[in-house]
Amino acid sequence: MKSTLLSAIGAFVLLFSACASAQPQSVLMKTNKGDIVIELDAEKAPKTVANFLEYVNAGFYNGVIFHRVIEDFMIQGGGFTPDMQQKTPREPVENEAKNGLKNERGTIAMARTSDPHSATAQFFINHKDNPNLDYPSFDGWGYAVFGRVTEGMDVVDTIAETRTGVVGGYRDVPRETILIESVSLIQADTPAGQ
Repeated sequence: MKSTLLSAIGAFVLLFSACASAQPQSVLMKTNKGDIVIELDAEKAPKTVANFLEYVNAGFYNGVIFHRVIEDFMIQGGGFTPDMQQKTPREPVENEAKNGLKNERGTIAMARTSDPHSATAQFFINHKDNPNLDYPSFDGWGYAVFGRVTEGMDVVDTIAETRTGVVGGYRDVPRETILIESVSLIQADTPAGQ
């Protein structure tokens, strides 16, 4: 009787875990231009999503900026403070650009250097379809998409329209601070924006 009960409890826990992991996770990105909700695709980009959520949970993105903005291309952030000091990230994550997700308008992808496996904390949101960034792209790798904006694309549009210039040797830097106030995981039973 006791072993039957334990087996039943074990089966319930496994079923609950499977259901819980099947739920897509979303994050709320609060900026000084408004809120952006991003649904993460852990099924297609498990390592990239895990890497992103580690930064989210550590509060790494709180108080950084969108430091590179190019209208009709993308908005990039996640690595610089408002005074253009680069934060120290963790080790790079494997490039998962082969996952079938496309750099379409409203998707989020990892930024990187010319080294395909150099992405750490910085990300970008595509302002338009950018098929040239999809695997295999120009270098045989492309840029790993790992989620999509589900609310707040008007905020992305507003940020993309910001006037930019050169600051400290960096091009396409917004002339006004586009602050990421916080990024937090949205709990399944919590409505976005709360």
